[in-house]
Amino acid sequence: MSNDRKVKHVLGLSGGKDSAALAIYMAREYPELDIDYFFTDTGYELPEVYEFIEQLESILGKEILRLNHNERAVNNDVKVFDKLLAEHNNFLPSGRQRWCTIRMKLEPFEKWIKPYLNDGYEVVSYVGIRADEPWRDGYTPNESQKYLKIKMPFADDGIKRAGVISLLESSGIGLPKYYEWRSRSGCTFCFFQRKIEWVRLMERYPEAFEEAKAYEKRAETSANGETFYWMGPNEPLTTLENPERIAQIKANHEKSLKRFEKKKARERKRKLGLHAMVNEEQLIDTMFMDEIYDDVEGGGACVTCYK
Repeated sequence: MSNDRKVKHVLGLSGGKDSAALAIYMAREYPELDIDYFFTDTGYELPEVYEFIEQLESILGKEILRLNHNERAVNNDVKVFDKLLAEHNNFLPSGRQRWCTIRMKLEPFEKWIKPYLNDGYEVVSYVGIRADEPWRDGYTPNESQKYLKIKMPFADDGIKRAGVISLLESSGIGLPKYYEWRSRSGCTFCFFQRKIEWVRLMERYPEAFEEAKAYEKRAETSANGETFYWMGPNEPLTTLENPERIAQIKANHEKSLKRFEKKKARERKRKLGLHAMVNEEQLIDTMFMDEIYDDVEGGGACVTCYK
């Protein structure tokens, strides 16, 4: 770290458990650091996320900056995603074309820190990658951001998933309420949702589900003749209008869950004395959603959105 530069410490909150726990951890363990906490509001987050951010603000005793908050609506009729979708020729974002993260999360962050970098600051950004996760960059600075430094205190200090849960429980905030039905934060129409989560979104927030369906209908056919849908290349959300398809998705999820539970039970038998995660049995569905479907934690989703 350069000795002749002013330093600005920042920590982004997604509404997810790890970034929230990291904010609590940094406030406890490094009170001498003046950290600016920020939340990039796309305008399409889950209601539980907004509630969680407000609760976290009270616990930290410090304002959480809302980036992009005042740009939630372009005008009285056009919302941000509608405008961006038109700019991208009505092609929906996907795992291979994640323009939503770039435009709605990263660009507001870059716009916010740019004046500090131009003014000679070194900006240190803290990211909630844990010690028990595959190492990831989180955010990779470009050549014009050589004085933007990424730090991962959990990875450095050996904090794992059980430690994150413990931090949230001991602070009194606990886990975000969306864990009752969903495995991660992010926009209501995030394409990284599992099919069972789309069913649950439809059941809990039908208006948000209808909005997602409307965006699908705007999507143009790609050059190879395929149309991308939120649930995958061959299944539009309209298929969930069929009760039989809903029942099938729920049944398939139950089978995957039971298989995962048996796997966890075998692991416990092999590792006697294993420290169980807080309330693990109650959270096995949403907390381990990706593992249930034989995927790594996060399922490839954007760290900026759900951490």
